[in-house]
Amino acid sequence: MTATASSAASRAAEILSRPVALNGLTVPNRIAMAPMTRMFSPGGIPGEDVRSYYARRAAAGVGLIVTEGTYVGHESAGQSDRVPRFHGEEQLAGWAKVAEDVHAAGGTIVPQLWHIGMVRKQGEPPYADAPAVGPSGIRVDGTENAGKAMTQRDLDDVIGAFAEAAAAAERIGFDGVELHGAHGYLLDQFLWAGTNRRTDAYGGDPVARTKFAAEIVAAVRATVSPDFPVIFRYSQWKQEAYDARLAETPEELEAILNPLAAAGVDAFHASTRRYWLPEFDDSDLNLAGWTKKLTGRPTITVGSVGLDGDFLRAFAGEGAPVQGIDNLLDRLERDEFDLVAVGRALLQDPQWAAKVLGGRVEELTPYDAAALKTLG
Repeated sequence: MTATASSAASRAAEILSRPVALNGLTVPNRIAMAPMTRMFSPGGIPGEDVRSYYARRAAAGVGLIVTEGTYVGHESAGQSDRVPRFHGEEQLAGWAKVAEDVHAAGGTIVPQLWHIGMVRKQGEPPYADAPAVGPSGIRVDGTENAGKAMTQRDLDDVIGAFAEAAAAAERIGFDGVELHGAHGYLLDQFLWAGTNRRTDAYGGDPVARTKFAAEIVAAVRATVSPDFPVIFRYSQWKQEAYDARLAETPEELEAILNPLAAAGVDAFHASTRRYWLPEFDDSDLNLAGWTKKLTGRPTITVGSVGLDGDFLRAFAGEGAPVQGIDNLLDRLERDEFDLVAVGRALLQDPQWAAKVLGGRVEELTPYDAAALKTLG
């Protein structure tokens, strides 16, 4: 290893090893595992392979594991019988073992609670007859009349499902919960004007569009202990609309985030595709940086961290078309954000955190899509 690479590796290990508090939870370092849908849970039940998958990464030094998305207990929440659920006796028993194994390995873990909304296609399991539901029955791609516009009863049922799942998470030993409000799924469908055309209290300006998500946050907050962390993940982009934006200005973003913070969000997980890109003009702050500035809450950044060979070469100071480790560490040092979520690089290499924290960055390997096919 060159002197430049050795210096970068040492700095990365020192900065990323610092603990951070999320409400009553102390995360032992700044590395989080990003939630990634894996579909290895037949019947929605995480088994031994899922337990080992998460425990390996905790044992290798990942400070906070955010699980793959898990369906809350509402019939329209999902569309696969292989995606885990966070309701049901067998399903929760499986998740209790996951949490136990992660803790035994020295990590902390939160489930991501999920409802896909209008992404659902009727006829898919686990509840084939359940309709797609959303704020206005409109898909992210603009298709109208593709599902059911939610009634007040529907809204109340979903709010209750999230609260029940959060209570279950605390009861079976998880360290907090993350609410999935990103990427064009149900909560995001309410936040975004493109899919929310309601004329009642849940639609209209940005504050009104936040009402449903804020009510879910408040219900969760009321159900769990005061020091139990509630994380909210959100994004500007959607799965079928990468250029979509909830907010064009910091002021618009503040109008969306502040009601969520007031309702009880302890930390925000700001999902971007490339963490180093500025979110608004005239500032280098990324989405997580703006979120922390506007709300004062801790934030998690994510987006192509450690993804490919370009990032690895940046460790060695060789120059690359992506922003490398120095940029990431500089932002952490400035308190732009508090944790760094790593996604596909952790699929490729369960030892990614151990290698970075141990200064063994020369051992890192580029991501290969074949990693998606296994629970390695």
